Amino acid sequence: MKRLFAFVIAGFMSQSLMAAEVAPDALVKQVSQDVLGVLKKDKDIQNGNRKKIFDLVETKVLPHFDFSRMTQLAVGKNWRTATPDQQKQLTDEFRSLLVRTYSLSLANYKNQTVDYRPLVAQPGDTDVTVKTLIIQPGGDSIPVDYSMRKGSDGWKVYDIAIANASLVTTYRGQFNNEIRQSGIDGLIKKLADKNNADDSGKSKKL
Repeated sequence: MKRLFAFVIAGFMSQSLMAAEVAPDALVKQVSQDVLGVLKKDKDIQNGNRKKIFDLVETKVLPHFDFSRMTQLAVGKNWRTATPDQQKQLTDEFRSLLVRTYSLSLANYKNQTVDYRPLVAQPGDTDVTVKTLIIQPGGDSIPVDYSMRKGSDGWKVYDIAIANASLVTTYRGQFNNEIRQSGIDGLIKKLADKNNADDSGKSKKL
């Protein structure tokens, strides 16, 4: 799932496209096509060049994702009990965890393509779901849905569901278990340890 998830995120990267200028479904389609073209040509990324992959994610993924909202939703009801400093630490560590997950898996792109579904929304809607289908050569197609919300800086992704499995919901279960055992600070430490282990090349589960 991590490999597919990284591919999905890669489809959201764009250096020159401003999210505020386009509709959410158009944003998904345009940036996906732009980035898939890069992935098909960039041998360094395909071969797992970590620095180049990290740079790509930092410069092109982050502008299209609302990590603050993603973290708040993943932490759930426990978010209200966290101090502002704890909330910031949670957001920073969760962001790092997701970026590393995507980055370390980008090289697994193997000529997948994306089928874009018609957007079902009403004029003036500010919270929509953009549906796509990942077509895998020789494998089953996988539905991928982007939950997006429009703010003052345009459309941002705040959740992704792969084959109906929500990223936010999946992490919420893990986070709640950790908070019950070790509290908010325990979750922050767990996330930080995971990120540090990834940096050192010693991957460990959350």
